[in-house]
Amino acid sequence: MVGPRIKTALLFAVIVGLFVVIGTLVGQYLFQSWLAGLVVFLGLSLVLNLVSYFAADRIVLWSTGAKIVSASEAPRLAKAVAELAPKFGLVTPRLAIVPTQTPNAFATGRDERRAIVAATEGLLRLVDDRELKAVLAHELAHVRDRDVLLMTFAATLAGAIGYAAQIVIFSMLFGGNGNRNGVNPFLLLVAALTAPIAAMTIQLAISRSREFRADQVGATIGGDPEALASALEKLEVMNLRRPMNVGSPAQSSLYIVNPFRGVTFASLFSTHPPTAERIRRLRAMHPNYTYRVDVRGPAARAGTSDRAARS
Repeated sequence: MVGPRIKTALLFAVIVGLFVVIGTLVGQYLFQSWLAGLVVFLGLSLVLNLVSYFAADRIVLWSTGAKIVSASEAPRLAKAVAELAPKFGLVTPRLAIVPTQTPNAFATGRDERRAIVAATEGLLRLVDDRELKAVLAHELAHVRDRDVLLMTFAATLAGAIGYAAQIVIFSMLFGGNGNRNGVNPFLLLVAALTAPIAAMTIQLAISRSREFRADQVGATIGGDPEALASALEKLEVMNLRRPMNVGSPAQSSLYIVNPFRGVTFASLFSTHPPTAERIRRLRAMHPNYTYRVDVRGPAARAGTSDRAARS
């Protein structure tokens, strides 16, 4: 079975390939230069996503109504995070409480020093201490693996493909659709219609891969796969019964399970893998599985890879 990290790398390779193809076609069609197309569309998408990336924590806190809390205001949450953070080689992140009874959790912030781990009021009511710690371990795994950065990169490429496609369609509608600069207009139109869908599908697949990865890392470093499996069972049931009433469905990939269930989507267009499969994988983990963790800071850790081994 291909591991989450390898799968993510392969998916990134595909989305980069899509971007190169559509950017080359559009650049040649509009600017008589394939390179110009790549630069223009990547630049536009990068600017928009960088704004989102650097302001991600503030945007998420504002949209969800989450409140930053001190250790004294949320002692149970603070105790669990303080115990876990050193195991992940992280400084203790800031804490937040989301004022909703839908049980869920998320992590945000562009790097580990600006990270925020948030839990909903409903989560603190629903799970026991073991399960809470397992959920928080999953979120710290996202922080440790810089998933906010990875997903911003994926969104940048997907966005660039989308912008290129929109410009092509607009140009053909209002500027004529004849053969221009040697580019077949039919081929270009097909690419413009299909590439954004493919890019979005890959972006969501990357999100699902990162969830599997966070489950694995969180369960092994946290040391309690069964507790995470048990928590996911509870969260799946309660989020179906009581969907989230704050925030936006566009933020669903942040949460440990999808909290916005008003509409059922095909699994291909889901930000999360099936919860049943996540639980199955957790319960199949070998009881003696250990995870070798480099607890150095991000600069010292750069360029090194995580290694997993069975004792």
